[in-house]
Amino acid sequence: MQNLLLSYYGDDLTGSTDVMEALELGGVPTVLFMRRPNQHLLERFSHCRAIGLSGTSRSETPQWMDENLAPAFEWLRGLGAAVCHYKICSTFDSSPAIGNIGRAIEIGRRVFDQKSVPVVVGAPQLKRYTAFGNLFAAFGGAYFRIDRHPVMSRHPVTPMNEADLLVHLSRQTNLESGLIDLAALQQHDLPQRVDQVLQNRAIVLFDVESRQTQTLVGEQIWRVHDQGHGFIVGSSGVEYALLAEWAGKGIASAHAAFTPPGPVDRLAVVSGSVSPTTEKQIRFALAHGFTGVQMDAMQLVSEGAGEAIERAVASGLASLAAGRSVILYTALGPEADRSAEIDHVEGARNRLGRALGTILRRLVVQQKLKRAVIAGGDTSSHALGQLSIDALTVRMPLPQSPGSPLCLAHGGGAIDGLEIALKGGQVGTDAYFETIRLGS
Repeated sequence: MQNLLLSYYGDDLTGSTDVMEALELGGVPTVLFMRRPNQHLLERFSHCRAIGLSGTSRSETPQWMDENLAPAFEWLRGLGAAVCHYKICSTFDSSPAIGNIGRAIEIGRRVFDQKSVPVVVGAPQLKRYTAFGNLFAAFGGAYFRIDRHPVMSRHPVTPMNEADLLVHLSRQTNLESGLIDLAALQQHDLPQRVDQVLQNRAIVLFDVESRQTQTLVGEQIWRVHDQGHGFIVGSSGVEYALLAEWAGKGIASAHAAFTPPGPVDRLAVVSGSVSPTTEKQIRFALAHGFTGVQMDAMQLVSEGAGEAIERAVASGLASLAAGRSVILYTALGPEADRSAEIDHVEGARNRLGRALGTILRRLVVQQKLKRAVIAGGDTSSHALGQLSIDALTVRMPLPQSPGSPLCLAHGGGAIDGLEIALKGGQVGTDAYFETIRLGS
């Protein structure tokens, strides 16, 4: 494709739409494919200047990555974009066994024949900051080092117990790493410093703790992209940094206009999130007219899952038929987390996502819904697969709570044209679900 600025692989679905939102807000038309498209589907979006491929590697093993990431990276490389981005969560939660970022970097270096890989994690737009290699994130109006974060330090699958990201990575790969820290970013010889570290280290993390340093980082990663460093790893902070550089050079328009879609009478939400942020959002919605349907996560992953799905669908249909929006959820916050039980069932987390997707598809099709939400980063990737959607584009960004835009579904038969939001556990204001229902 001509004039393609960026291609990317999202390690989960909510992260993939996060990147798409950032690019669209920066004036870069973007499409996110659910799987590698055929040529006909690719040509439908030939106007786009960025192409994403949604994946599930955040919740997968290194063995899965070995089998699946290399072909995905090969396809993305073949698109010929100026930059290829392996998108990870801005909280960097990962481990040697699950969502191994180090292994993804190793595979990317091999496919792109690249000696050194830049890494950008800080994203002030998302209230994520890196300072001297340590990651900080906001929660409840306060700021925490990631290993002291009330949620991410206790993540049910990949708890973050180390704030120094290069130390964290050293447990996932033997590749040598280096850092362009805040002090280096202020030096007049920054380009020379960057070149030296890239020459001598396989992984190079760039600090970002403000819009100012983000702009400096964007300038540097764009400068070196055609010098053998076009494969980049990081959060949507990669896009925010590049957009500042592209706007300054006139490569992208720096803004885009979207017409709010307006309200729908009924909204269906399925949630597999155990986050306290999602808990607040569910409670807010229930207090503002939504019907709540609590589901048993263990029943949805057991041999009798069919019966549990039927009960959930029946309850959801009853509420929707009565003209009420509905939220079907497996947990109300960390106190209801059943991860320890679920993890004793092989493949249970993926199975839970698929069950929620099956429930949502039936509600959407049978009630002819125009809008829906899936909540939970690990949940969304597997749930959306049940909707048979080919691609997503942005319908309405949410700059007041970036990272979970309202999207438009393409393909999927009866699902085609559905407006759908994929919300990560930590994303959004308390009124998120009502905001999506109102479409403004």
